[in-house]
Amino acid sequence: MERIRTDVCIIGAGAGGLAVAAGAVQMGARVVLLEGGRMGGDCLNHGCVPSKALLAAAKQAHAMGAGAPFGVAPAVPRVDYAAAMEHVARVIGTIAPHDSQERFEGMGVRVIREYGRFVSRREVRAGDAVIAARRFVIATGSSPLVPPIPGLEDVPFLTSETLFELRERPGHLLIIGAGAIGLEMAQAHRRLGSRVTVIEGAAALGRDDPELAAVVLKRLREEGVEIVERAPAAAVRGTSGAIEVETAGGRTFRGSHLLVAVGRRANIDRLGLGAAGIEAGRTITVDAGLRTTNRRVYAIGDVAGALQFTHVAGYHAGVIIRSMLFALPSKVRTDHIPRVTYTDPELAQAGLTEAEALREYGEEMLEVVRFPYAGNDRAIAGGQSEGLIKVMVFRGRPVGASIVGAQAGELIGLWALALANRMKMSQIAAMVAPYPTLGELGKRAAGAYFSPRLFDSAGVKRVVRLVQKFLP
Repeated sequence: MERIRTDVCIIGAGAGGLAVAAGAVQMGARVVLLEGGRMGGDCLNHGCVPSKALLAAAKQAHAMGAGAPFGVAPAVPRVDYAAAMEHVARVIGTIAPHDSQERFEGMGVRVIREYGRFVSRREVRAGDAVIAARRFVIATGSSPLVPPIPGLEDVPFLTSETLFELRERPGHLLIIGAGAIGLEMAQAHRRLGSRVTVIEGAAALGRDDPELAAVVLKRLREEGVEIVERAPAAAVRGTSGAIEVETAGGRTFRGSHLLVAVGRRANIDRLGLGAAGIEAGRTITVDAGLRTTNRRVYAIGDVAGALQFTHVAGYHAGVIIRSMLFALPSKVRTDHIPRVTYTDPELAQAGLTEAEALREYGEEMLEVVRFPYAGNDRAIAGGQSEGLIKVMVFRGRPVGASIVGAQAGELIGLWALALANRMKMSQIAAMVAPYPTLGELGKRAAGAYFSPRLFDSAGVKRVVRLVQKFLP
């Protein structure tokens, strides 16, 4: 049995764990990194990277039939689904070296390709090694949640971990779950030639602004995706190629493949948390500085709470590095975290939605500013004028922004910056955006906030008239 002493021991080599490892070792700490699965974690191998690669392939197929408004004769695409999935594999392979064992060992990190399990409050065992560290970081991420639907365990089904292994296009893909993953994969497969039915127990995109979500759902339905809402799956049955999903209302949907996309569960079962005195429920209990009930141990990313995004794991890494390496106070915030659903059109959110902001600040104090894509020249020129930006403002500062439309995921960055730095709407309005760009939408939204104060104000008009009288 090898015994190792180190400064920092990280369990999990996904986005968060790798960010901590790279930052800590380059700042002079001794680092041991444990990973029993694939380097890069879910984001690289099963999540963000492969899903966006497949969406890119689907966009190319869709473009062939969408050129009529531009004077380009539509053509029916000849889709090679296996080749599209090979594109996904190539993308993963291109990015993988950045997350590889070799790269991190080159930095000076000791990488052990075994799962880690606590054996005491100060020790973790991984294979034949026992690691004692000054500080531990749990960054084990999450896995697809498999709901207890009767019959599901007896039917072949896909999750985000197995979907990208397919090489034969599904004839009719049934999807349980109309959140971001479910709808992204629904649109991708519809554009690649599959029939698609999405079954959702509540409202599709239920956590997002319903006005903006409706724009996405309308587009998907126009493209031929069947979306069934408020229809909880009550039973699943069938065999490979012939699967049935029965809903609580008695409707039955039949398809060739089934994708389960109802959420994720934290990977905490094999960690031996009890031996380390670490409390947990569905996720690990942490304080504002991401410390667990064992003060030597931090938890970051999906295992630390509800915001299960790769960029949150990276943000968490920065928070705990400040605390672990420099003994400086550092607390996590959530009011500035953006999220994006990468459908076409995209749906992006930073801070509070309109409904959340109304609950927090009240109707009398909150102002909601709106600006349509149809008022943006670049959107009109590109045939992308369907969309809307909505900004929630309290006492001159944005507290949330919602965007639906082309490149919403890129445009939300401005508002994430504003929220992170508690900027004022006047600072957004002072920005000069190049013309013509979609980026002007943010400035125009800020301008819409000030327009009634300037152009509808009798006081402003009186001042202007008075000044004009004395000008030479």
